[in-house]
Amino acid sequence: MLRFNILASVVPLAVAAVFARGEFSSGSHPCIEVAGTTVQIATLSWQAQRHVSFTSDPSRATVRVQISDSAAAADFTVIDDIDSAEAGACAVGTAAELVAISTGPQASEPVIYLSAHGPADYRIFVQSKSFSVRDAAALIVGARGNHHRLEAASL
Repeated sequence: MLRFNILASVVPLAVAAVFARGEFSSGSHPCIEVAGTTVQIATLSWQAQRHVSFTSDPSRATVRVQISDSAAAADFTVIDDIDSAEAGACAVGTAAELVAISTGPQASEPVIYLSAHGPADYRIFVQSKSFSVRDAAALIVGARGNHHRLEAASL
């Protein structure tokens, strides 16, 4: 009976440890390296140091990201033709920054408006099997930190 009690108390602790580290999902998450720091999409939202959200209303955006038609016209380009990430390509170490995509915008976090046209803070080009356009936008904005609300621009 004592063995069963010990097993019953150890199993939940082991499950909690795995959950706390976010290792239920063994697949790789989109990541980039910026100035020696790895920036990666977080497995679990509460693990992230930075949060971003998306809006379909340009007036609510703090950051505008344009989806470019060509890699040459983009500030940030993701092109790959592989089915799985290269082992160790974005090794998460002590200097890693995790970015989470929030469902609801907070006043202190960047709110991203994705568009194919118009003025933009960043222009991205994504042709990838492992990155979505939203992932790329979240990583580049998350890597740059918080942004203040954009002033209305007239062309």
